[in-house]
Amino acid sequence: MREVYMDNGATTKVDERVLDSMLPYLKERYGNPSSMHNKGIEAKNAITDARERVSKCLNCLPEEIIFTGSGTESDNLAILGYARKNKKSGSHIITTKVEHHAVLYAFEQLEKEGFRVTYLDVDKDGLISLEELSKEITDDTLFVSIIYANNEIGTVQDIPAIGKLCREKGVVLHTDACQATSYLETDINMLNVDMMTINGSKIYGPKGIGVLYRKKEIELEPLVYGGGQEANLRSGTENIANIVGFAKAIELVIEHKKTEVLRLEKLRDYMIEELLKVSETKLNGHPNKRLPNNVNISFVNIEGESMLLLLNEKGICASTGSACSSASLEPSHVIVALGLPHELGHSSIRFSLGKDTTKQDIDYVLEKIQPIVEKLRSMSPLHDTVKGLLQKQNTGEKND
Repeated sequence: MREVYMDNGATTKVDERVLDSMLPYLKERYGNPSSMHNKGIEAKNAITDARERVSKCLNCLPEEIIFTGSGTESDNLAILGYARKNKKSGSHIITTKVEHHAVLYAFEQLEKEGFRVTYLDVDKDGLISLEELSKEITDDTLFVSIIYANNEIGTVQDIPAIGKLCREKGVVLHTDACQATSYLETDINMLNVDMMTINGSKIYGPKGIGVLYRKKEIELEPLVYGGGQEANLRSGTENIANIVGFAKAIELVIEHKKTEVLRLEKLRDYMIEELLKVSETKLNGHPNKRLPNNVNISFVNIEGESMLLLLNEKGICASTGSACSSASLEPSHVIVALGLPHELGHSSIRFSLGKDTTKQDIDYVLEKIQPIVEKLRSMSPLHDTVKGLLQKQNTGEKND
């Protein structure tokens, strides 16, 4: 059976060149970087080299790069670490309703610790309002965290403009750039960010490795205590192979970014155009300001999980909502935040293309999806109420 992998938003296949760079540190170069002998020095030098290479990719200082165990950990270190360390400077923090759960749950924890949180609304395409953000920032605002490109619907926020506003207002900006790194600008000076999260598994690197860019003036309280690794911010023996692999992966995606973005945009637009020919479908996210690899479609009156199972039977890998929380029975919080009814939150499917995706792959999916839609809808006839809710949303009316 043919296999078509369209779940690159969940994780990417490790690039062979990345794997080759990692293997020596899984075999013969296995020393602990804290050891004083040659094996340890060899490992420590590998981390130093990787840190310098990553910093060049982001146009920052090597000491501003912190290696962590995941994008989630990087988000948590930025959000919890900054709030706890600087709580005397303010108790108000701002984020959006469409963040990854790694951000939202960290903010919920800070609410329990006494911080006041503002969750910004988004429009029907998933964009925040700069005017609303400006109004919400007060003298008590400590920091802002806004996702660069949404992991579910692919909508890209104007981070440079948001960062400029935050600097004018004198507040720190963190952005989760896990989905954005392979396709969008990563120069932190152009982005105007103070902290930025990246995840190795989203850039054809290994799982279990993340990076937090932290401007050198930013002080954080660590989440993990121990031997004082990573500038006393992330204790624990370093995962040398993953760190080296991350450095190679980010170099490769940046090297090929321009050509790959153009290629994927053509495939994405073709897939969206063809999928919207299926009756009662809706594109989720901004039609233009979206990731070049993201296709998120709601199929009215179809349970997303049921569609995934039938797609899987045909060898097609996709996802519903965020893959990190796919076990949840709740509708996608991102889709709901767009003003869509809960029913459409349960019916959204995310196809996330990657560097191995071809037009033939997309044609295969298109061929298989029409009969799957017909089968599922024949089992559960289209409800007029769901159609009506969708029509109201499209015309700008509010759902009751």
